[in-house]
Amino acid sequence: METPEIKFAKLGLTLPPAPKPLGVYKPCLIDGNYLYLSGHGTVKPDGSLIIGRVGSDLNIDQGKLAARQVGLAMLATIKANIGSLNKVKRVIKVLGMVNCTPNFERHPFVINGCSELFASVWGDENGIGVRSAVGMGSLPDNIPVEIEALFELHQGH
Repeated sequence: METPEIKFAKLGLTLPPAPKPLGVYKPCLIDGNYLYLSGHGTVKPDGSLIIGRVGSDLNIDQGKLAARQVGLAMLATIKANIGSLNKVKRVIKVLGMVNCTPNFERHPFVINGCSELFASVWGDENGIGVRSAVGMGSLPDNIPVEIEALFELHQGH
């Protein structure tokens, strides 16, 4: 059986550095068997950010790629804090926020960039949880996407 770590390696994607908090909060918190991740942004492998508003600066496909990049930043935080993607049992909840123009209506399509990544790593059964995808008037540093999530960890993680 392929582990999440093996599945991720097969995707051929590069993790960015685990982002450092830019405010008074923890990037992640473990409570029992639950791992809460704070909102993550579009951190690229070189540590810089993807910047811009979906619907004006970025098109919908660029927005979806930005959401995948947020997912990669979240995976980096998981690995940096608990050591392995294999310790995550399943995705429970994802909240995706899209920095977009007022007339933009395809928020779920954009956030699929992250959700599809998680499904690739943990499989459709465990990698897809409940989700909200919403538009925002702005996001910190003008990033196009911010996502927070809740995961369940394996017993004795």
